[in-house]
Amino acid sequence: MSSAGNELKLLSTWFSPFGSRVKLALHLKGLSYEYVEEDLMNKSQLLLQSNPVHKKVPVLFHRGKALCESMVIVDYIEEAFPDAGPRLLPSDPYERAVARFWVAFIENKFVAPWCQMFDVTKTREEKAEGLKQILAARATMEGALEEYSKQGKPFFGGDSVGCVDIALGGLLVWVRASEVLSGVKLLDAATAPLLSAWAERFAALDAAKAALPDFGRVLEYATKMRGPAAAKAVAVLNK
Repeated sequence: MSSAGNELKLLSTWFSPFGSRVKLALHLKGLSYEYVEEDLMNKSQLLLQSNPVHKKVPVLFHRGKALCESMVIVDYIEEAFPDAGPRLLPSDPYERAVARFWVAFIENKFVAPWCQMFDVTKTREEKAEGLKQILAARATMEGALEEYSKQGKPFFGGDSVGCVDIALGGLLVWVRASEVLSGVKLLDAATAPLLSAWAERFAALDAAKAALPDFGRVLEYATKMRGPAAAKAVAVLNK
């Protein structure tokens, strides 16, 4: 790991899929960092002061300056440490724009309806609509991955993991947990063979093993979310 640890501090929670994105970027780049666990039910002054707009994790501190929003942070890590580890964004401006398009697609068409589907404050119809949007997004991403596969590329980033892989990969453990809770398979080999194979490759990466939370622990936490505290917990998970 690079000695950037004295410059970098990550404020997050062990279960945050958005915090996992930042951890993935840091581990892929080989950057050391200080980790600070946040209690989102009793938010610290550090969080409230460093992210006064959304009051949510993750927050990355670099040389004392706070950065918020998971994929904004990933972009920043690439720009601040371009020579550390593999590139997380393409060097070509057009390819970089395409990558950012897919990141936005994942945020708007997958993450947003996914949160809606498990929000207990939503109606059954709203949850069903959320699932419909997720399945449509899955089909679109399966098609995009097919194009990369035709070129012999194992990841959305090409030969190595990029920002699009991080955007989706940070959610993997939670997607698996939500599959168990909902009974709806989102990334299984029968309905999304390419995404399923991609998920296996991604989960096998050293960075993923280091950055992603334990599945059993997440499943236990997600099960508790279905109880009286569910509405609060879903709000907490939002980036």
